[in-house]
Amino acid sequence: MSAAPSQRILGRDPSTGKGIAITTEGGVIKSVERHDHDEKQWLNAGLVDLQVNGYAGHDLNGPTLDVATVRALCGALLKAGVTTFLPTVITAPEARILAALKVIREACAQHADVAAMVAGIHVEGPHIAPEDGPRGAHPAADVRPPSVAEFDRWQQAAGGLVKLVTLSPHWPESPAYVRHLVKSGVMVSLGHTSADSAQIAAAVDAGASLSTHLGNGSHAMLNRRHNHLWPQLADDRLTAMFIADGHHLTPAQLKVMLRAKGPDRTLIVSDTVALGGLPAGKYETSIGGKVELRADGFLAIDDGTGNYLAGAALPLIAAVPVLVNQVGLPLGEAIALMTEVPGRFVGGRGLLTVGKPADLVAWHWDGSADVPKVAGVWLGGARVA
Repeated sequence: MSAAPSQRILGRDPSTGKGIAITTEGGVIKSVERHDHDEKQWLNAGLVDLQVNGYAGHDLNGPTLDVATVRALCGALLKAGVTTFLPTVITAPEARILAALKVIREACAQHADVAAMVAGIHVEGPHIAPEDGPRGAHPAADVRPPSVAEFDRWQQAAGGLVKLVTLSPHWPESPAYVRHLVKSGVMVSLGHTSADSAQIAAAVDAGASLSTHLGNGSHAMLNRRHNHLWPQLADDRLTAMFIADGHHLTPAQLKVMLRAKGPDRTLIVSDTVALGGLPAGKYETSIGGKVELRADGFLAIDDGTGNYLAGAALPLIAAVPVLVNQVGLPLGEAIALMTEVPGRFVGGRGLLTVGKPADLVAWHWDGSADVPKVAGVWLGGARVA
Protein backbone atom coordinates (compact mmCIF):
# COMPACT_ATOMS: atom_id res chain seq x y z
CA MET A 1 0.00 0.00 0.00
CA SER A 2 1.40 3.37 -1.02
CA ALA A 3 1.16 6.35 1.30
CA ALA A 4 -2.24 8.00 1.00
CA PRO A 5 -2.47 11.73 0.26
CA SER A 6 -3.59 14.20 2.90
CA GLN A 7 -7.34 14.65 3.05
CA ARG A 8 -10.17 15.98 5.19
CA ILE A 9 -13.21 13.80 5.82
CA LEU A 10 -16.45 15.17 7.25
CA GLY A 11 -19.14 13.37 9.18
CA ARG A 12 -21.04 13.17 12.44
CA ASP A 13 -19.65 11.65 15.61
CA PRO A 14 -21.97 8.80 16.76
CA SER A 15 -21.19 9.61 20.39
CA THR A 16 -22.31 13.24 20.26
CA GLY A 17 -24.26 13.65 17.03
CA LYS A 18 -22.07 16.68 16.32
CA GLY A 19 -20.12 17.37 13.17
CA ILE A 20 -16.45 16.42 13.05
CA ALA A 21 -13.63 16.78 10.54
CA ILE A 22 -10.87 14.18 10.40
CA THR A 23 -7.62 15.10 8.70
CA THR A 24 -5.35 12.28 7.57
CA GLU A 25 -1.75 12.43 6.43
CA GLY A 26 0.70 9.69 5.57
CA GLY A 27 -1.87 7.03 6.35
CA VAL A 28 -2.51 8.14 9.94
CA ILE A 29 -4.95 10.47 11.67
CA LYS A 30 -3.48 13.95 11.93
CA SER A 31 -6.40 15.68 13.67
CA VAL A 32 -9.97 15.17 14.84
CA GLU A 33 -11.86 18.43 15.28
CA ARG A 34 -15.37 19.66 15.96
CA HIS A 35 -16.71 21.16 12.78
CA ASP A 36 -20.16 22.52 11.90
CA HIS A 37 -21.27 21.31 8.49
CA ASP A 38 -24.28 19.89 6.67
CA GLU A 39 -22.87 16.38 6.15
CA LYS A 40 -25.38 13.75 7.32
CA GLN A 41 -23.19 10.64 7.30
CA TRP A 42 -21.94 9.11 10.50
CA LEU A 43 -18.15 8.83 10.72
CA ASN A 44 -16.08 6.69 13.06
CA ALA A 45 -13.14 4.33 13.23
CA GLY A 46 -13.37 1.29 10.99
CA LEU A 47 -15.12 -1.70 12.52
CA VAL A 48 -13.09 -4.41 14.27
CA ASP A 49 -14.40 -7.98 14.01
CA LEU A 50 -12.66 -10.71 16.02
CA GLN A 51 -14.60 -13.60 14.49
CA VAL A 52 -15.04 -13.98 10.73
CA ASN A 53 -15.34 -17.44 9.16
CA GLY A 54 -16.17 -16.05 5.72
CA TYR A 55 -18.45 -13.61 3.92
CA ALA A 56 -19.91 -12.89 0.47
CA GLY A 57 -19.15 -16.40 -0.76
CA HIS A 58 -15.54 -16.41 0.43
CA ASP A 59 -14.94 -19.31 2.83
CA LEU A 60 -11.96 -19.64 5.19
CA ASN A 61 -13.06 -23.15 6.19
CA GLY A 62 -13.91 -24.75 2.88
CA PRO A 63 -12.17 -27.84 1.53
CA THR A 64 -9.62 -25.63 -0.21
CA LEU A 65 -8.35 -22.14 0.58
CA ASP A 66 -6.08 -19.95 -1.46
CA VAL A 67 -4.57 -16.49 -1.24
CA ALA A 68 -7.08 -15.08 -3.72
CA THR A 69 -9.97 -16.10 -1.46
CA VAL A 70 -8.42 -14.41 1.56
CA ARG A 71 -7.87 -11.21 -0.38
CA ALA A 72 -11.37 -11.29 -1.85
CA LEU A 73 -12.78 -11.73 1.66
CA CYS A 74 -10.85 -8.65 2.78
CA GLY A 75 -12.38 -6.66 -0.06
CA ALA A 76 -15.89 -7.80 0.82
CA LEU A 77 -15.40 -6.90 4.48
CA LEU A 78 -14.16 -3.43 3.58
CA LYS A 79 -17.38 -2.81 1.68
CA ALA A 80 -19.22 -3.75 4.89
CA GLY A 81 -17.21 -1.26 6.97
CA VAL A 82 -14.74 -3.69 8.59
CA THR A 83 -11.11 -2.53 8.47
CA THR A 84 -9.63 -4.94 11.03
CA PHE A 85 -10.53 -8.58 11.58
CA LEU A 86 -9.36 -11.97 12.77
CA PRO A 87 -9.81 -14.67 10.11
CA THR A 88 -11.33 -17.58 12.03
CA VAL A 89 -10.35 -21.19 11.38
CA ILE A 90 -12.60 -23.76 13.02
CA THR A 91 -12.39 -27.39 14.13
CA ALA A 92 -10.87 -29.63 11.45
CA PRO A 93 -8.13 -32.25 11.05
CA GLU A 94 -4.77 -30.78 11.98
CA ALA A 95 -3.49 -30.94 8.41
CA ARG A 96 -6.38 -28.79 7.22
CA ILE A 97 -5.91 -26.24 10.01
CA LEU A 98 -2.20 -26.01 9.20
CA ALA A 99 -2.94 -25.53 5.50
CA ALA A 100 -5.39 -22.70 6.21
CA LEU A 101 -2.96 -20.96 8.56
CA LYS A 102 -0.21 -21.12 5.93
CA VAL A 103 -2.48 -19.61 3.28
CA ILE A 104 -3.52 -16.72 5.52
CA ARG A 105 0.12 -16.10 6.40
CA GLU A 106 1.03 -16.08 2.71
CA ALA A 107 -1.83 -13.72 1.87
CA CYS A 108 -0.50 -11.24 4.43
CA ALA A 109 3.01 -11.58 3.02
CA GLN A 110 1.89 -11.01 -0.57
CA HIS A 111 -0.63 -8.21 -0.11
CA ALA A 112 -0.13 -5.11 2.02
CA ASP A 113 -3.87 -4.44 2.21
CA VAL A 114 -4.47 -7.91 3.66
CA ALA A 115 -1.66 -7.45 6.17
CA ALA A 116 -3.16 -4.09 7.18
CA MET A 117 -6.54 -5.68 7.92
CA VAL A 118 -5.55 -9.02 9.43
CA ALA A 119 -4.58 -8.35 13.04
CA GLY A 120 -4.03 -12.06 13.68
CA ILE A 121 -5.82 -15.38 13.34
CA HIS A 122 -8.55 -16.81 15.57
CA VAL A 123 -8.54 -20.61 15.86
CA GLU A 124 -11.97 -21.66 17.17
CA GLY A 125 -11.57 -25.26 18.31
CA PRO A 126 -10.81 -28.09 17.89
CA HIS A 127 -10.56 -28.33 21.68
CA ILE A 128 -14.27 -27.81 22.36
CA ALA A 129 -17.07 -29.81 23.97
CA PRO A 130 -17.76 -32.96 21.92
CA GLU A 131 -21.47 -33.31 22.68
CA ASP A 132 -24.34 -32.06 20.54
CA GLY A 133 -25.38 -28.53 21.44
CA PRO A 134 -22.18 -27.00 22.79
CA ARG A 135 -20.27 -28.32 19.78
CA GLY A 136 -22.48 -26.29 17.43
CA ALA A 137 -21.75 -26.94 13.75
CA HIS A 138 -18.19 -28.07 14.39
CA PRO A 139 -17.54 -31.64 13.11
CA ALA A 140 -17.61 -34.14 15.98
CA ALA A 141 -14.98 -36.40 14.43
CA ASP A 142 -12.34 -33.67 14.66
CA VAL A 143 -12.91 -32.57 18.27
CA ARG A 144 -9.87 -33.42 20.40
CA PRO A 145 -8.16 -32.48 23.69
CA PRO A 146 -5.83 -29.48 23.92
CA SER A 147 -2.26 -30.19 22.85
CA VAL A 148 0.59 -27.75 23.41
CA ALA A 149 2.59 -29.51 20.70
CA GLU A 150 -0.25 -29.03 18.21
CA PHE A 151 -0.60 -25.36 19.08
CA ASP A 152 3.14 -24.87 18.52
CA ARG A 153 2.77 -26.43 15.08
CA TRP A 154 -0.11 -24.03 14.34
CA GLN A 155 1.96 -21.05 15.32
CA GLN A 156 4.90 -22.17 13.23
CA ALA A 157 2.65 -22.61 10.19
CA ALA A 158 1.05 -19.20 10.81
CA GLY A 159 4.34 -17.39 11.31
CA GLY A 160 3.18 -16.24 14.73
CA LEU A 161 -0.16 -14.90 13.48
CA VAL A 162 -2.35 -17.00 15.79
CA LYS A 163 -3.54 -14.41 18.32
CA LEU A 164 -6.74 -15.95 19.73
CA VAL A 165 -7.79 -19.53 20.46
CA THR A 166 -11.26 -20.61 21.60
CA LEU A 167 -11.53 -23.78 23.67
CA SER A 168 -13.78 -25.48 26.19
CA PRO A 169 -12.15 -25.55 29.63
CA HIS A 170 -13.70 -28.92 30.56
CA TRP A 171 -10.62 -30.80 29.32
CA PRO A 172 -8.15 -31.80 32.10
CA GLU A 173 -5.34 -30.38 29.95
CA SER A 174 -6.97 -26.95 29.70
CA PRO A 175 -5.23 -24.98 32.50
CA ALA A 176 -1.72 -25.96 31.39
CA TYR A 177 -2.64 -25.31 27.76
CA VAL A 178 -4.05 -21.86 28.60
CA ARG A 179 -0.91 -20.94 30.55
CA HIS A 180 1.28 -21.95 27.60
CA LEU A 181 -0.70 -19.87 25.14
CA VAL A 182 -0.87 -16.80 27.37
CA LYS A 183 2.86 -17.02 28.01
CA SER A 184 3.29 -17.09 24.23
CA GLY A 185 1.29 -13.87 23.89
CA VAL A 186 -1.89 -15.53 22.63
CA MET A 187 -5.35 -14.74 24.02
CA VAL A 188 -7.62 -17.58 25.11
CA SER A 189 -11.41 -17.45 24.92
CA LEU A 190 -13.90 -19.88 26.46
CA GLY A 191 -16.60 -21.17 24.15
CA HIS A 192 -18.53 -24.15 22.80
CA THR A 193 -18.56 -25.52 26.31
CA SER A 194 -20.65 -27.08 29.04
CA ALA A 195 -17.87 -26.72 31.61
CA ASP A 196 -18.73 -26.27 35.26
CA SER A 197 -17.85 -23.24 37.35
CA ALA A 198 -14.67 -24.80 38.78
CA GLN A 199 -13.35 -25.64 35.32
CA ILE A 200 -14.15 -22.15 34.07
CA ALA A 201 -12.45 -20.57 37.09
CA ALA A 202 -9.35 -22.71 36.57
CA ALA A 203 -9.06 -21.56 32.96
CA VAL A 204 -9.51 -17.91 33.93
CA ASP A 205 -6.96 -18.29 36.72
CA ALA A 206 -4.59 -19.64 34.06
CA GLY A 207 -5.13 -16.53 31.92
CA ALA A 208 -8.24 -16.94 29.74
CA SER A 209 -9.63 -13.47 29.11
CA LEU A 210 -12.61 -13.76 26.72
CA SER A 211 -15.88 -15.63 26.18
CA THR A 212 -16.70 -16.62 22.59
CA HIS A 213 -20.24 -15.74 21.38
CA LEU A 214 -21.56 -16.13 24.93
CA GLY A 215 -25.10 -17.48 25.00
CA ASN A 216 -24.55 -19.55 21.86
CA GLY A 217 -22.72 -22.82 21.32
CA SER A 218 -24.74 -24.27 24.20
CA HIS A 219 -27.26 -26.92 25.11
CA ALA A 220 -30.82 -25.83 24.32
CA MET A 221 -31.83 -26.67 27.91
CA LEU A 222 -29.66 -25.65 30.87
CA ASN A 223 -29.77 -26.19 34.62
CA ARG A 224 -31.18 -22.95 36.00
CA ARG A 225 -28.52 -22.73 38.73
CA HIS A 226 -25.49 -24.65 37.52
CA ASN A 227 -24.46 -23.91 33.94
CA HIS A 228 -21.59 -22.36 32.01
CA LEU A 229 -23.25 -18.94 31.55
CA TRP A 230 -23.44 -17.62 35.12
CA PRO A 231 -19.74 -18.01 36.03
CA GLN A 232 -18.65 -16.34 32.79
CA LEU A 233 -21.10 -13.47 33.22
CA ALA A 234 -20.03 -13.02 36.84
CA ASP A 235 -16.26 -13.09 36.32
CA ASP A 236 -15.01 -9.56 35.66
CA ARG A 237 -11.77 -10.95 34.26
CA LEU A 238 -13.65 -12.14 31.17
CA THR A 239 -14.74 -9.89 28.33
CA ALA A 240 -17.76 -11.34 26.55
CA MET A 241 -18.14 -11.48 22.79
CA PHE A 242 -21.77 -11.48 21.59
CA ILE A 243 -23.44 -11.97 18.22
CA ALA A 244 -25.95 -9.12 18.00
CA ASP A 245 -27.68 -10.01 14.74
CA GLY A 246 -31.20 -10.25 16.18
CA HIS A 247 -31.22 -14.02 15.70
CA HIS A 248 -28.56 -15.60 17.92
CA LEU A 249 -29.79 -13.89 21.10
CA THR A 250 -33.17 -12.39 21.93
CA PRO A 251 -33.20 -8.68 22.81
CA ALA A 252 -33.90 -9.55 26.45
CA GLN A 253 -30.98 -12.00 26.61
CA LEU A 254 -28.61 -9.51 25.06
CA LYS A 255 -29.78 -6.66 27.28
CA VAL A 256 -29.34 -8.67 30.48
CA MET A 257 -25.94 -10.01 29.44
CA LEU A 258 -24.74 -6.53 28.48
CA ARG A 259 -25.84 -5.24 31.87
CA ALA A 260 -24.00 -8.07 33.60
CA LYS A 261 -20.70 -7.51 31.78
CA GLY A 262 -20.88 -3.73 31.34
CA PRO A 263 -19.74 -1.75 28.29
CA ASP A 264 -16.03 -2.11 29.11
CA ARG A 265 -16.20 -5.93 29.15
CA THR A 266 -18.45 -6.41 26.13
CA LEU A 267 -17.73 -6.54 22.42
CA ILE A 268 -19.70 -7.55 19.35
CA VAL A 269 -18.60 -9.99 16.65
CA SER A 270 -20.33 -11.00 13.44
CA ASP A 271 -19.22 -14.68 13.32
CA THR A 272 -20.27 -14.60 9.67
CA VAL A 273 -19.92 -17.65 7.46
CA ALA A 274 -19.34 -17.68 3.71
CA LEU A 275 -23.06 -17.38 2.93
CA GLY A 276 -23.24 -14.03 4.71
CA GLY A 277 -24.24 -11.23 2.39
CA LEU A 278 -25.50 -13.56 -0.35
CA PRO A 279 -29.06 -13.57 -1.75
CA ALA A 280 -31.75 -15.44 0.17
CA GLY A 281 -32.20 -19.05 -0.89
CA LYS A 282 -31.22 -22.64 -0.24
CA TYR A 283 -27.57 -23.63 -0.27
CA GLU A 284 -25.36 -26.68 0.26
CA THR A 285 -22.37 -26.11 2.55
CA SER A 286 -19.30 -28.20 3.34
CA ILE A 287 -19.84 -27.89 7.10
CA GLY A 288 -23.55 -27.45 7.81
CA GLY A 289 -24.96 -29.41 4.86
CA LYS A 290 -28.25 -28.12 3.45
CA VAL A 291 -29.18 -24.68 4.76
CA GLU A 292 -31.61 -21.90 3.96
CA LEU A 293 -30.68 -18.22 4.08
CA ARG A 294 -33.68 -15.99 4.69
CA ALA A 295 -34.05 -12.40 3.58
CA ASP A 296 -33.70 -11.20 7.19
CA GLY A 297 -30.30 -12.87 7.56
CA PHE A 298 -31.49 -15.91 9.51
CA LEU A 299 -29.37 -18.84 8.29
CA ALA A 300 -31.30 -22.02 9.12
CA ILE A 301 -30.53 -25.71 8.89
CA ASP A 302 -32.80 -26.98 6.13
CA ASP A 303 -34.41 -29.76 8.19
CA GLY A 304 -38.05 -28.99 7.49
CA THR A 305 -38.51 -26.93 10.66
CA GLY A 306 -36.31 -23.93 9.88
CA ASN A 307 -35.87 -23.34 13.59
CA TYR A 308 -32.17 -24.07 14.06
CA LEU A 309 -29.38 -21.68 13.19
CA ALA A 310 -26.62 -22.88 10.88
CA GLY A 311 -24.37 -19.86 11.39
CA ALA A 312 -24.38 -16.07 11.19
CA ALA A 313 -24.98 -14.24 7.93
CA LEU A 314 -25.23 -10.52 8.74
CA PRO A 315 -22.24 -8.13 8.66
CA LEU A 316 -21.03 -6.53 11.86
CA ILE A 317 -22.65 -3.16 11.10
CA ALA A 318 -26.08 -4.87 11.18
CA ALA A 319 -25.69 -4.98 14.97
CA VAL A 320 -26.30 -1.21 15.15
CA PRO A 321 -30.12 -1.36 14.84
CA VAL A 322 -30.25 -4.35 17.21
CA LEU A 323 -28.18 -2.64 19.89
CA VAL A 324 -29.91 0.74 19.56
CA ASN A 325 -33.53 -0.14 18.81
CA GLN A 326 -33.93 -3.50 20.54
CA VAL A 327 -31.46 -3.25 23.43
CA GLY A 328 -31.62 0.50 24.01
CA LEU A 329 -27.95 1.47 23.84
CA PRO A 330 -26.93 4.98 22.81
CA LEU A 331 -25.50 4.99 19.29
CA GLY A 332 -21.99 5.96 20.40
CA GLU A 333 -21.88 3.15 22.95
CA ALA A 334 -23.04 0.64 20.35
CA ILE A 335 -20.29 1.71 17.95
CA ALA A 336 -17.67 1.45 20.71
CA LEU A 337 -18.54 -2.23 21.12
CA MET A 338 -17.50 -2.75 17.47
CA THR A 339 -14.48 -0.46 17.40
CA GLU A 340 -12.75 0.64 20.57
CA VAL A 341 -13.45 -2.38 22.80
CA PRO A 342 -12.48 -5.14 20.34
CA GLY A 343 -9.61 -2.92 19.23
CA ARG A 344 -8.04 -3.24 22.67
CA PHE A 345 -7.44 -6.92 21.98
CA VAL A 346 -5.63 -6.30 18.68
CA GLY A 347 -3.10 -3.65 19.52
CA GLY A 348 -5.28 -0.63 20.18
CA ARG A 349 -7.13 -0.36 16.89
CA GLY A 350 -10.61 1.10 16.42
CA LEU A 351 -9.78 4.54 17.80
CA LEU A 352 -10.19 8.03 16.38
CA THR A 353 -6.92 9.19 17.89
CA VAL A 354 -4.15 11.31 16.45
CA GLY A 355 -1.32 9.09 15.29
CA LYS A 356 -3.48 5.98 14.82
CA PRO A 357 -3.95 4.43 11.37
CA ALA A 358 -6.56 6.31 9.35
CA ASP A 359 -8.93 3.34 9.16
CA LEU A 360 -12.37 4.95 8.91
CA VAL A 361 -15.94 4.18 7.90
CA ALA A 362 -18.69 6.61 6.91
CA TRP A 363 -22.24 5.31 6.90
CA HIS A 364 -25.89 6.26 6.72
CA TRP A 365 -28.67 5.10 9.02
CA ASP A 366 -32.04 6.75 9.51
CA GLY A 367 -32.74 4.95 12.78
CA SER A 368 -35.10 2.41 11.28
CA ALA A 369 -33.32 0.48 8.51
CA ASP A 370 -32.39 -3.10 9.36
CA VAL A 371 -28.85 -2.68 8.03
CA PRO A 372 -27.05 0.68 7.84
CA LYS A 373 -25.57 1.63 4.46
CA VAL A 374 -21.82 2.01 4.23
CA ALA A 375 -20.97 5.20 2.32
CA GLY A 376 -17.17 5.19 2.40
CA VAL A 377 -14.25 3.26 3.84
CA TRP A 378 -10.62 4.31 4.25
CA LEU A 379 -7.75 1.93 5.02
CA GLY A 380 -4.55 3.63 6.05
CA GLY A 381 -5.98 6.90 4.73
CA ALA A 382 -6.67 5.50 1.26
CA ARG A 383 -10.28 5.28 0.17
CA VAL A 384 -11.02 1.63 -0.60
CA ALA A 385 -14.82 1.48 -0.72
